[in-house]
Amino acid sequence: MDLTNKTVCFLGDSITKGHSASAPEKCYVSLFAAAHPEATVHNFGISGTCIAKHYFPKKGMDRKNFITRLAEMPEHADLVCVFGGTNDFGRGDAPMGKFGDTENDTFYGALYALSLALINKYPTARIVFFTPLHRNRKGDSNVAVRADGEWTLEDYVNAVRKNAAYFAFPVLDLHVMSGFQPQVPIIKELYTADGCTRTIEVMKSCSTS
Repeated sequence: MDLTNKTVCFLGDSITKGHSASAPEKCYVSLFAAAHPEATVHNFGISGTCIAKHYFPKKGMDRKNFITRLAEMPEHADLVCVFGGTNDFGRGDAPMGKFGDTENDTFYGALYALSLALINKYPTARIVFFTPLHRNRKGDSNVAVRADGEWTLEDYVNAVRKNAAYFAFPVLDLHVMSGFQPQVPIIKELYTADGCTRTIEVMKSCSTS
């Protein structure tokens, strides 16, 4: 995609914001902007946020879910990249719901509502979803399960894939192709700050290709 004079928006959580990157310019969005100086790049990442709304927001923490940020985004965009879901798994309290939900109170519903809102705001834009990365798992478990025990991380990954397929959005499947598995000690030591990939410069290969 030729990005000359194009507007690119990244919508996400702490990974997109650049939390724990070694320097602000090492955030993957900053690396993307540096690799594409011909484009105007906006970062709408906010730490701790989810795609779905929270039922019981915690005091002192920003719980601004993704769809609420569309009003702050520019009126025109040519490429919109959405990277979320890890906080819905790790700290969210919205139910998974099911494919076909359309309201913002389940994860499936929030994905649908966000996708439709993005299309309505940016009908000519290329909209791309990124799947959640692998996370460190507690104990010796080989399956990452949410704290309430109901849904696995893979459930969230599959929901992102299924919603994107419905809307015919391209998917960057970082769960499959990122190369980062924090269960492997050397990967965790080199590339993660909290069991989830947050040393953002490791995503350079994804952001500049």
